[in-house]
Amino acid sequence: MPEAGNEPVTRCGFVALVGAPNVGKSTLLNQLVGSKVSIVSPKVQTTRSQVRGIAMHGNTQIVFVDTPGIFAPRRRLDRAMVQAAWSGAGDADLIALLIDAKKGLDDEARAIIGKLADIRAKKVLIINKIGTVTRESLLALAAEADRLAKFERIFMIAAVKGDGVPDVLRYFAEAVPAGPYHYPPDEISDLPERLLAAEVTREKLYLRLHEELPYQSTVETDSWKELKDGSVRIEQTIFVGRESQRKIVLGEGGRMIKAISMDARKEIAATIERKVHLFLHVKVREDWENDPERYRAAGLEFPKE
Repeated sequence: MPEAGNEPVTRCGFVALVGAPNVGKSTLLNQLVGSKVSIVSPKVQTTRSQVRGIAMHGNTQIVFVDTPGIFAPRRRLDRAMVQAAWSGAGDADLIALLIDAKKGLDDEARAIIGKLADIRAKKVLIINKIGTVTRESLLALAAEADRLAKFERIFMIAAVKGDGVPDVLRYFAEAVPAGPYHYPPDEISDLPERLLAAEVTREKLYLRLHEELPYQSTVETDSWKELKDGSVRIEQTIFVGRESQRKIVLGEGGRMIKAISMDARKEIAATIERKVHLFLHVKVREDWENDPERYRAAGLEFPKE
């Protein structure tokens, strides 16, 4: 690698991952970073605010921004999520549009491609879940997408398995501009530990109850206490919109909340590499979607009517 004096030339840049809900952005981000930094769930619209995952490749630092899925907003929370997605795209050095191979260029994908034309950053297309369709369909999809918006490169991957992901990482490492690192080389995310822990619990909540619980449910870390033995005591509150939802989260005899707590505790402990004592509470907070403080806690701008 070329050097300036005795110091290696470093590169650093931001890459925004955009696309419709459930196309695999969070799964791809976790693969690129090599560690879990973004919530993955079968429930759509679970990524709410911008999540930055940081990857090192040689002397290059790539800051990936996992944006909320872009969809037609109906409520205030929806508008805040879509606003966060386009904000992340507009600030990036490169934009990676993910498309689900099976869904192809549906209305959501075409609408996103249309808006990308207004953004100057270089754009690449990543077609995910390639094992779900034939090679002929993939080639036709790539050609049609490239006709609608000229992409610098087109990649075909299976993010869950990691197939094709190293090629994507190498490309971004070469494409971002020269410059100093924005974060320490050993960091993998800019999420504070309290927020990361809340995201882990929210994921476990959705994985257990994604059919029964609306995506508006949220988790907040109320306290984070470092104990003398090196472990951490964490208290969190799960907020739902109605009493009937609170009963679902608790489960019969408290069995559901215990299962969610166990799942979350194990992953939080593995993430922060310390023993964790996790205590979960469930509360009803009606109409929280109109509370500006809740948006700030989730890292979102509170949209005006």
